[in-house]
Amino acid sequence: METNGTRENYEVREHDVLIIGAGGAGLRAAISAAERGFSVGIVTKSLLGKAHTVMAEGGIATALGNVDPEDGWRTHFMDTMKSGKFINNWRMAEIHAKESPDRVYELEQWGALFNRTPEGKISQRPFGGHTYRRLAHIGDRTGLEMIRTLQEKVLATDAEVFMETTVTKLLKKDGRVVGALAYTRESGKFIHFKAKAVVMATGGWGKIFKVTSNSWEGTGDGVILSYDVGAELVDMEMMQFHPTGMVWPPGVRGLLVTEGVRGEGGLLRNAEGRRYMEDYDPEKMELSTRDVVARANYTEVQAGRGSEHGGVYLDITHLGYEGIMKKLPTMYHQFKNLADIDISEEPMEVFPTVHYTMGGVKVDPETCASTVPGLFAAGEVAGGLHGANRLGGNSLSDLLVFGKRAGDGAMAYIEESTHSVDIDEADLQAELRRVLEPLEKKEEGESPYLLQQELQEVMMEHANMMRNEDSLKEGLGKVLGLKDRMEKISVPGSRLFNPGWHTAQDVRYLITISEIIVRTALERRERRGAQWRLDYDGPDEDLGKINFIVTRDAQGEVGIERREIEPMPGHLADLFEEAKV
Repeated sequence: METNGTRENYEVREHDVLIIGAGGAGLRAAISAAERGFSVGIVTKSLLGKAHTVMAEGGIATALGNVDPEDGWRTHFMDTMKSGKFINNWRMAEIHAKESPDRVYELEQWGALFNRTPEGKISQRPFGGHTYRRLAHIGDRTGLEMIRTLQEKVLATDAEVFMETTVTKLLKKDGRVVGALAYTRESGKFIHFKAKAVVMATGGWGKIFKVTSNSWEGTGDGVILSYDVGAELVDMEMMQFHPTGMVWPPGVRGLLVTEGVRGEGGLLRNAEGRRYMEDYDPEKMELSTRDVVARANYTEVQAGRGSEHGGVYLDITHLGYEGIMKKLPTMYHQFKNLADIDISEEPMEVFPTVHYTMGGVKVDPETCASTVPGLFAAGEVAGGLHGANRLGGNSLSDLLVFGKRAGDGAMAYIEESTHSVDIDEADLQAELRRVLEPLEKKEEGESPYLLQQELQEVMMEHANMMRNEDSLKEGLGKVLGLKDRMEKISVPGSRLFNPGWHTAQDVRYLITISEIIVRTALERRERRGAQWRLDYDGPDEDLGKINFIVTRDAQGEVGIERREIEPMPGHLADLFEEAKV
């Protein structure tokens, strides 16, 4: 259907639930809604199957107790809270620990092929920060198998998928989210999606950094789309640096080396051949939490004990070729094909890489509702579960548990309310003009590519793993300078196949996210998890009781509020007291 506006035509599509993002969380939400007979539209900026979920290689953290029978939800809950340094949402952590076994068995029933124990149960491997062997896995390609399984399930429903389609704005009416405006990346044609509820499942924003495991899609569209319509964000200062990314050759710098390598017994050594983790966590060694191992790797290199290409050595040669091909085949081929290194014969060179964001849209633990009616969020774009540091493997179980809850929450919201999804034509046309503006400037302005490149360098220098006030303030000044220049972006060519135009959209998200991260990092004056302030000696007891909540203020600027964390109820607090005995 074509609608004539004052300037631009657009197509109209209508669904009960619009899901933005086609990774694990988005697909799981779609299954919930579609199987109940709701009309579901799924919008993905990339191709189906290309989600960042496939990068989670090591496994799904869930207390099945198949390998270590003493494991249970209580221990998983406590591990998650301890790793998050207790600023996580305890109710989300409780729900996650209790429900993840059912979600994994459900995935198995839908056809996911897991590695098996000799008795035929789903196998589980050890991972950093987990008390027991807990990660249900498919070799070192767990995320890929998860996406394959969920995708096949979705394609068996009536859900409609819109690939290579970029959302530019969420649309509101009477204070509720009632759809979105998007364009197709190939043709530049606009689509007005009308919906009674929207589930945001767009993942993270690693592309604000130069060295990241994230691919081009990780530009934080969803978190800023939500922020722009008034949603609260939480824990935005917390960015996770995965301890092990590739360092050589330069073209693959930052590419993920799964924690499964350490889970299978990989050893970290410096240039002197010393197994240095005994200096940082003598009890857990290589299986310490990611924040600790990443800082250890960073510190060894900074101290001059790094490898030839500026990393540290990760050695799995003791498994031998057969063992590696059985348990870590993807890693073998990745190093052989990209770096011409045989990891069964020599160690890998690795260094921390930006991998994941703990913060995001603040959601209700039960329904995944944001603070804006009609908008739900799940997966990496949502904050709360992981606190100051995420445990490896908790991301995949997060997607399944809260993807389902987001789908269920959206359905309940639709059933409980009446909905009008028509919005003011003038608002639509204003957004269409804003999106097209970079193409219509006659004079040559700022290049979106150069702005993104400069931003990545600023964030690497000023908001990396180790932070201090002077550097953060300098970084904020640079980010605000880029924000001013953003208004002058111009892009040559037409809308057809125009990556410069797409990057012009991305840069707006990236610069806004960077400003939020730097501002919240300035506020959290302590060392806690991923927020490591060199100008403070350790954690601050008072700051351990608060989250930093970000909202867009009346002037459109970043507003930051300190909000006290609700005390943990007795049945959960008692677990930690019992553990001390």
